[in-house]
Amino acid sequence: MKKKMALAALGLGAAYLMRNKDAREKLSSQFDSFGSSPMRGEKSNTTTKSQNSGRRKGLLGNLLS
Repeated sequence: MKKKMALAALGLGAAYLMRNKDAREKLSSQFDSFGSSPMRGEKSNTTTKSQNSGRRKGLLGNLLS
C-alpha cells in the first residue's frame, strides 16, 4: 500500500512538472544551488549568481529545460 502511494505521488509530481514550466525552472534552480553548496565542514566561497551564469546546468537542468 505504501509503495503504491509513493508511486502515485511520484507520478503526480512528474505530471505537474511536465505541464508547468515555471515549476520546472524553480526546481532546476534549487538543485543547482544545492549542488553548489559546501559539504559539512568545508568553507564556502561567497559567489554571486552572475558568476555562476556561465556554468553548465546539472543533470536535472539538462533534462527539464
